[in-house]
Amino acid sequence: MSGLLTVDEALARILSRADLMPVETVSLKDAVGRVLAEDLVAKRTQPPFSASAMDGYAVRAADIAQAPVKLKLIGESAAGHGFRGTLSAGETVRIFTGAPLPEGADTIAIQENATAEDTGRAVTVEQAEPEGRFVRPAGLDFSEGDIGLKVSSHISFGEVSLAASMNYADLPVRQKPQVAIISSGDELVQPCDQLSQDQIISSNSYGVAAIVDAAGGQSHDLGIAQDTLEALAEKIERAKDCDIVVTLGGASVGDHDMVQQALKNAGVELNFWSLAMKPGKPVMFGTLQKGKRTQIYLGLPGNPVSSLVCAIVFVAPLIQKMLGRPTDLPFQQAFFACDMPPSGPRQEYMRAFAEKRDGHYNVTPFANQDSSILSNLVKADCLVLRPANAAAAVGGDACQILLL
Repeated sequence: MSGLLTVDEALARILSRADLMPVETVSLKDAVGRVLAEDLVAKRTQPPFSASAMDGYAVRAADIAQAPVKLKLIGESAAGHGFRGTLSAGETVRIFTGAPLPEGADTIAIQENATAEDTGRAVTVEQAEPEGRFVRPAGLDFSEGDIGLKVSSHISFGEVSLAASMNYADLPVRQKPQVAIISSGDELVQPCDQLSQDQIISSNSYGVAAIVDAAGGQSHDLGIAQDTLEALAEKIERAKDCDIVVTLGGASVGDHDMVQQALKNAGVELNFWSLAMKPGKPVMFGTLQKGKRTQIYLGLPGNPVSSLVCAIVFVAPLIQKMLGRPTDLPFQQAFFACDMPPSGPRQEYMRAFAEKRDGHYNVTPFANQDSSILSNLVKADCLVLRPANAAAAVGGDACQILLL
C-alpha cells in the first residue's frame, strides 16, 4: 500500500481548497456558537468610572490613617445614582457596591469597620485602610479602543457577555458552511421505516451531522440515494447551493459503488479516492468550481465507525478552516496500558478506553476494532493514533490520543 496517500497529505490537499466564509452580522443572542470575523474594539471603558467594590463609606485614606476617627457624613452614592459633590478633608459619603467613587475620595472603609451615629450626621471609621482599598479603578476591565476579542474567536457565554459590555448589540461573524449529507445504498432505510431481511438502518448521517454542527457548520441531511446514477444525480443537484457535500457509502470500486461516477458526471474534479488510513481507506475528495467559490466534495466510507472517524479527521477541520479557525486536532500524549503488536501499512485510529492516573492518560485499545461496531465507539474515551508500520509497543510506551 505504499502508493496510497497519507492522511496528512490528504488533509493538506482538502484544506488548500477551502474558501473563507463570507461575513454576516447577527444579534448578540444569535452570536453564541459562531466565529468572530474581525477584531472587536471596545467602544467604551469598563468600568467607566472608579467604583466601590464593597458597601461602606467613601473616604480619603489620609483622613483615616489614625483610626478610629469620626468623619462628617455628607451624602450617599448608589449604583446608577452617584454623589455629585466633592469630598473634602474630614468628610465621608455612604457608598454601595458598584457606585461611583465621589470626587476627592480614594478609599473605601467597609461598613463592618464603621459605625454611624443615630443622627445620621457622622460616621466613626474604626480601621485604617491604604489608598485605593476596595476601589475598582476606571478601566480595570478594559479601556475604550482596546481589542477585547480577537478575530476567529469562538463566541461562547463569556465572549458574548464581554461584547455586550463593550457596547455591541450585534457582531460580525463568519457565515456557517452549509454541508449537504447524502447517504447511498439500496440496503439502507431510515430509522423506524420498514426493513426487508437484506436491509439495515441508516445511522451514519446522524453522527456526521452532529460532527458538522459541533464544528460550526450547518448540516442538511438530504436522505438516502439508491444505487443508481439517476438517484445520486438528483441528490447532488439538490446540494448545488451548499459549500460542502458529504457522501456516505458507495466510495469503493465495487459494481454497486457509483458515487465516484456520479460525481464525475456532475463535473466534480476528483483529487483522490483512496488513503493509507484505517478505518477509512475509501475516502474521496473532489472540487467543483462555482464562480469565485469552490464547492468541496468528500466521499466517506459506508461503515459507521469509518464514516464518523473520517468526519472527525477531515470534515471538522475543513469547516474550521472555512471559519478562519485553527485546524489541528487536539492530540495529546498518553501511555499504553497494555502491549501492542506492530501496526499495519495504514495509519490507524483505534477506539480505546482511557484512564487518568498521576496526571496522565493510560489507554487500552479495544480488542475488536471492526469498523462496523458503533457500540465500541460509544464506550471509547479516545482514539489512539498509531502511525503506519509502527513497531510493537509495550505497556508504558508513549502514544498519541484524541479524547472523544
